[in-house]
Formats: sequence, structure tokens, C-alpha cells
Amino acid sequence: MSTQVALNSIHLTMSEIKTNLVKYQNFIRLIREFFYSRKIVEVKTPSLLSTPTSDVYIDSIGVEVNDGIQKANKRYLHTSPEIEMKRLLLKGSGDIFQISQVYRDNEQGSLNSNEFSMLEFYRLGFGMHQLIDEVIELLIALGHSTDVEKVSYSDAFIQNSGIDILNTDFDDLKSIAKSHGLNSDFHWIEDLQTLLFVHLIEPKIAQIPICIIYDYPKDQAALAQINGSVAQRFELYINGLEIANGYQELQSREDYRFRFNNELIKRKKLSKTTPLIDKQFLNELKDGGLPYCSGVAIGIERLFSAKSL
Repeated sequence: MSTQVALNSIHLTMSEIKTNLVKYQNFIRLIREFFYSRKIVEVKTPSLLSTPTSDVYIDSIGVEVNDGIQKANKRYLHTSPEIEMKRLLLKGSGDIFQISQVYRDNEQGSLNSNEFSMLEFYRLGFGMHQLIDEVIELLIALGHSTDVEKVSYSDAFIQNSGIDILNTDFDDLKSIAKSHGLNSDFHWIEDLQTLLFVHLIEPKIAQIPICIIYDYPKDQAALAQINGSVAQRFELYINGLEIANGYQELQSREDYRFRFNNELIKRKKLSKTTPLIDKQFLNELKDGGLPYCSGVAIGIERLFSAKSL
């Protein structure tokens, strides 16, 4: 069990520490009971991988392990159980969930850590909005408010800034950023969209106890399916703090290959390491691809600490 939240203050008394540990234990128990009641199978996938993440803004932590006497090899602590869980989906696992520790380099900060706990689950046959509904049901089971506001990324911009974010080109977004005293020196439009979201939209979201933003611009698709100008992706915010990131998942091998390669091109542009693509995963996708499904990753410490009542 993670004690990161329970022991987050040196000023806690022994009784307060125990109280927090018990609260955290009950919180994890409620999560498991939620999934068990729906016959969603709990899994455990490897944390040491042979291939690091290709995500441009997430960095793997490398470690050296001995495969035998004087046979050292490089491995990488997983930044998410996503790919390994998708391997299980490809093998017929059905609906699955996992609670795991994940590890990311260059993540220290007031809201980030190099190690944290993640809940990740996948639902076969679910579209994005079905998964959003289930995330809301999970929140309610954990004692959160039933009052949830859902708004598209585009509407959030229009309502709070008057910017038509899906139809504003890169140069115009640079001018908008400059008008707000923000840096506009970016290589890609998605980074500028994100900057404007953080400065113009997140302060408004912070006034909403529970808010789900969905239909992100296609340039921010990550591994989500794209429908026209939007990616079928959503994020959950509680009192302005990002808690979860979910997708209607890509299915075809070629789509995954393209997205992985695109991230590696960006990493090279930023002079970051450019690992090899996980060819084994791509090979496993060749016989029809990933089943139609949606999945979400939820930061457990953030969710445990969040209050929306």
C-alpha cells in the first residue's frame, strides 16, 4: 500500500498517521469493490520493460539489471501500465483494471512525483461517453458529489475566453498568447493550445467541484481515436486539479505506428532520447488490432486527496 498521502506531513501525530493509513486502506478497498461488483478482472502487469515510453513529454527511468552473470541489460520502469494491459486485451482478457506504482523521470514538483500510484482500467465495447459515465459512478461510490459538469474543450474556450480553439491557426494562437503576456515560442500548435488552456481555462474549471473536459483538439490525441477535428479523449478535474485522462482507444497497428513515430520525431526535435518503437506490441496488433474499447488512467493520490462534496 502506498503511504505517500498518509505520511505527507512530518507534523502528524502517531494517531493521525494511523487514521490516514486506515482511510487510505478503505479508499483502495472501495475502488476494488466497485470493479469486483462489475466483474472487471484485476490484473498485475510487469513494471520492468525492455522499451521506454515514446511520449514526448514523459520520460522513463532506466535501470540496469543482470540477466545472468556479467550480462547486464538496460530496462525501464513503466510510466503507465497501458501497453502491457493492452497486450492482455489482445489476448482475450476482457474488461480489466489495475492499481500500480508508476515511475517517471523529471516529474518532481508540488503536484508531481517521480513515483505515484495509478488506477487504470479498460472497458470493451465502451465509447468515450460510456466510460465517462462509469468514471462518474466510481466517484459517487467513493463519496463524491453527484453534481458533475461535462463540457467540450471547444465550448470551454468559447464560454471562458471567446476563442474558437478548433478553428484558430497556429499564428493567430501565437498572437493571442502574446496579448495575454504569455510565451508564444512553441514548435507545435498543441503545446500552445495547452498553454492557453492552463492560463485561461483551468482557473475557471477550479471553480467547478467536478468537471469533465472532453473532445480535445485532434493535435492532442495521444493514443485516442480521432473524429473529424477532435480526439475522443477526456480529462477529469476536481476543484481544478487534473485527476484522470481517458481515451476511446486506437485500434489499428498502423495508427499506433504513426502515433509512436510522431512522438519520436518530436523527441528528436527537442534533443531528447529517441528509443526504438515497441515492435513486439505492433506485431501483436497485426491480427485485427485492439478490440473496440475505452480506457482511463487515474492518479490515486490526487483522487484520494480531492474533495468535491
